[in-house]
Amino acid sequence: MKSNCRIILKKEREKPVINFHPWIFSGAVGRIEGQPAEGDIVSVYSSANNFLSWGFYHEGTIKVRIFSYDPEDPNFDFWSKKLQAAFQARQVSGLTDNGKTNAYRLVNAEGDGFPGLIVDIYNDCAVLQFHNTGIFRLRNDIVKILTDLYGEKLPVIFDKSKDTLKISGKDSIPVNEFLKGNTGETVIAENGYSFIVNFEAGQKTGFYLDQRNNRKLIQDYCHSKEVLNAFAYSGGFSVYALKSGAGMVHSVDSSQRAVEWMEKNFELNGIHSGYGNYQEDVFDFFKRSDHTFDVIILDPPAFAKHLSAKNDAARAYQRLNFEALKKLRPGGILFTFSCSQIIDKKLFRQIIFAACAQAKRPVRILHQLTQPEDHPVNMYHPEGEYLKGLALYCE
Repeated sequence: MKSNCRIILKKEREKPVINFHPWIFSGAVGRIEGQPAEGDIVSVYSSANNFLSWGFYHEGTIKVRIFSYDPEDPNFDFWSKKLQAAFQARQVSGLTDNGKTNAYRLVNAEGDGFPGLIVDIYNDCAVLQFHNTGIFRLRNDIVKILTDLYGEKLPVIFDKSKDTLKISGKDSIPVNEFLKGNTGETVIAENGYSFIVNFEAGQKTGFYLDQRNNRKLIQDYCHSKEVLNAFAYSGGFSVYALKSGAGMVHSVDSSQRAVEWMEKNFELNGIHSGYGNYQEDVFDFFKRSDHTFDVIILDPPAFAKHLSAKNDAARAYQRLNFEALKKLRPGGILFTFSCSQIIDKKLFRQIIFAACAQAKRPVRILHQLTQPEDHPVNMYHPEGEYLKGLALYCE
């Protein structure tokens, strides 16, 4: 809800806001006029009493998450224009009317000026994830805007915020629930391939849309090769590799349900041989198997979600990549990723450097990989570039 509370910044602490960084940290706050509650919309002013921005108030290190630098009242029309702008950006990218792809991210949090909001479109379904109380309070407005925008093309809208949003006080405890329709699974098209997406029970919002362009790139390296897809989930990379003519694809994931979805996706794409699926921890697989591969894909879950876990995560990434390098044949390609936001590009490169040096192998970087165009990074918020990847040629 909008409040009449104002956040007044300390003298000479307004520069990041003037430079459009969307976070205001507690140390920059001089005083607070009023008593804002968690999630309230507050206005931000300089020490000279000049308006700077609107944002969601938080009790924490990040005091305000900014969504506008315009004095315009953040009413329904404001949010409608903002969401339409996100849609138009996907139109420009050719994603909203694409005969080969009908799944994309419509709203990417700060990347689209919606701090704390994710909206993923899966064919005829929209999956929402709210990460803060303020944006969650706008849920009904967002559903109406989506319905106006897509009409009958969007019969299902699902809120999957149970594990991403912690609310206390007067706000309702979030649950995973249908806001429109009641179908929890759909089939999407991606670059001409088909995938079952169970957004009700699957990881994240149901599918890793952020790897779409990387899956297409990796396909070019897999023809006639023996491939390992580690942390395979529902087999996205595996389908691309097999359809490119890979000699054999081994897919490893610790979840039995993921392996079952993987096998369904193979069937959907007419794949009936040339693969082995393993329900197993990846580190256990490396320890048990004496097999080597021409191509290895490492796309692990985030090893670190909080700053306190940064050092442990760095060690885990190094160990994982070192173990993979031991299984990679001479002349092989390692595609390695990190989706941990607190592991930035520089640290990720240092981790992979350490793993390569430990393995004592000459290595060339072929590609530096990141998230696709529907996961945009706000120019003024580099923290939004969470997906890092390298394609390495290993002698």
